Amino acid sequence: MIKNILITFFMLILLSANSYSAGTSSGSDSSSVNNYSKAVKLVKAAKKYENDGKVEKANKRYMKALKLLIKSNKSKPNKADTLNYLGFTTRKLGDFETGEKYYLQGLAIEPNHIGINEYLGELYVATNRIDLANERLKILESCNCKEYDSLKQIIAGTKKSKY
Repeated sequence: MIKNILITFFMLILLSANSYSAGTSSGSDSSSVNNYSKAVKLVKAAKKYENDGKVEKANKRYMKALKLLIKSNKSKPNKADTLNYLGFTTRKLGDFETGEKYYLQGLAIEPNHIGINEYLGELYVATNRIDLANERLKILESCNCKEYDSLKQIIAGTKKSKY
């Protein structure tokens, strides 16, 4: 009887210690994914505000997303998708130089990343480096994707882009 009580007591201690550590992991993959997911939602909301002409609200979302993406990148570095969004948010906030650095970092990891190539091409158009934008377009040429068409229109000047 006492033996059963002791075994039960130790099992409870082990289970409670295990559940405590599972719920308080800091810098874990789950917090990184969570920060990334939250940031992506903020970026999508910011794009909607931007399309509606609500630039101030958009910029607030971009800034919040940027902070979450930085955290995500620190805990889980060298993820092309994260670097893509880091480049995107910094570019949208007007920091083209830092945005370009993030995009180039992402391309070093995944040279054919569709989003990075499109957005870097847009950055090159915004900074009047059309020859470099055309290089990005050439990479997207065989993707059969909307990103190719979008960048092509921006380069041709037929589509107004909010860099």
